[in-house]
Amino acid sequence: MIFQIPNVLTQDELAMIRSVLDAAEFVSGKQTAGGLAVQVKDNLQMDRDDPKTQEIMQTVLDALIRNQQFYMLAYPKRAFPPLISRYDVGMSYGSHVDNSVMHYKEPLRTDVSLTVFLNGPEEYEGGELVIEVPGGQQRIKLAAGSLVGYPSNSVHHVTPISRGVRFAAISWVQSMIRDPAKRSVLFDLDKTIQQLKNRLGEAPELNELVNCYHNLVRLWVEP
Repeated sequence: MIFQIPNVLTQDELAMIRSVLDAAEFVSGKQTAGGLAVQVKDNLQMDRDDPKTQEIMQTVLDALIRNQQFYMLAYPKRAFPPLISRYDVGMSYGSHVDNSVMHYKEPLRTDVSLTVFLNGPEEYEGGELVIEVPGGQQRIKLAAGSLVGYPSNSVHHVTPISRGVRFAAISWVQSMIRDPAKRSVLFDLDKTIQQLKNRLGEAPELNELVNCYHNLVRLWVEP
């Protein structure tokens, strides 16, 4: 399941992040590419041990933690500290699949891949995230502060930049619900429960649906 969430970052957070990005030093993104991806990755990223990078990483992680819709969609167990990437004119990231396990201070199984857009689509041309889906492709280019999440086993690429600069935070989630189809079922059920509550109030009949939802979580969760 591919999902999009607008306004994950506030305007104040975006302003702080942008002020840091405009003054930051970037290094080759190939340093964190694994397997065949190193051959097709052509971008830059901030040194993740730099205190300014750490500040942006924590801001993005805090924004994810407080977002209820993100929790409903991803069921996060742990999240990888975001990589802060930059694409200048001519840069791109060719077709690839993310590593099944990411390593920083401890290993993390990648179930959901995340891109948080840090500047607006009007600031650059190209730079679309393109995800292979059954029967074609889904092309994504979102407003600053918005997030897209997709299964980490998806083949995807970033198209070349022809004008401007593209900034993004890239992260991965190890989910408590490993199977994306099961996460989709739980999200649809939870959404339906919320819609019925808005229409019916605290109707006794809803307790059965809520019970079904939590029983499915108990069956599928990997704490």
